[in-house]
Amino acid sequence: MIKIIDSHIHLFDLNKGNYQWLKPENPPFWPDKGIIANNFSEQDLTLSSPLYLSGFVHIEAGFDNEHPWREIAWLENTCKLAFRSIAMLDITLPEPIFTEQLEKLMRYPSVVGIRHILDGDAQVILNHQHTQANLALLADKRLSFELQMPLTDIAAVDSLITIIQSTTDLMFCINHAGSPTTDNKQQTTWLDNLKRLAKFNTVFIKCSGYEMTDRHYLPSWQHHIVALCLANFGISRVMLASNFPLSLWHSSYQDTWRNTYTLLQDYKPCLSSKNIAQLCYQNAYLFYKFNH
Repeated sequence: MIKIIDSHIHLFDLNKGNYQWLKPENPPFWPDKGIIANNFSEQDLTLSSPLYLSGFVHIEAGFDNEHPWREIAWLENTCKLAFRSIAMLDITLPEPIFTEQLEKLMRYPSVVGIRHILDGDAQVILNHQHTQANLALLADKRLSFELQMPLTDIAAVDSLITIIQSTTDLMFCINHAGSPTTDNKQQTTWLDNLKRLAKFNTVFIKCSGYEMTDRHYLPSWQHHIVALCLANFGISRVMLASNFPLSLWHSSYQDTWRNTYTLLQDYKPCLSSKNIAQLCYQNAYLFYKFNH
């Protein structure tokens, strides 16, 4: 049996949440947005032997960005599997408001960190006057920060490294392997910045979201990205995840994990069963505090 903690999934209840980004009239204007603009619950996270879903990490999904605790309350009232929550929280808020909202979120036992999607606004957000102090508070509360930004953005990575160096207790997890690209020139920049961030032992990385770059990505490209992440971060700071339900753009939930497991079995140099357990389960178990 291969135990899995899926470290990056989203669940939707369109009747209870706002989900502005899932509405067809709002960006992002993906032509296949309709595939994911549906209700998804933990019952949709089904795997067959030898794969076994032991738990998951729910990453904020825009349920209600003005009142982010509503999403956590819904999850804790709905989910039966072991899970941890990454809540949405705007890191540019004035410190008193940020503190108030963070304290509300911390009343929910599943909350272990926050995410504020940076993407194309990464440099502006990271350089905002309130960001440094808010992230320092996050570190004081022993919560982590989910980092979603393209590592091809050199100026943003420069700003991020300044924050990492001054907030040494804050744990970061790079989402979707830092948005690698198939463009050779941009991939060189991505890899250079990946190496820069890998030098900090407070920075972890999740390999997922390949479908965000290419709906029809090949196993060889996935293998290439995982190999580069492992070579730079090592076995103990890499996690594997599905990005469900966006992963449905490429394959079913079962096939997403089956293909990932096949990749690990075929990996050269060979990975031990202990290594595979770390990537699929143990690293997420520790980073997201399933042991608490």
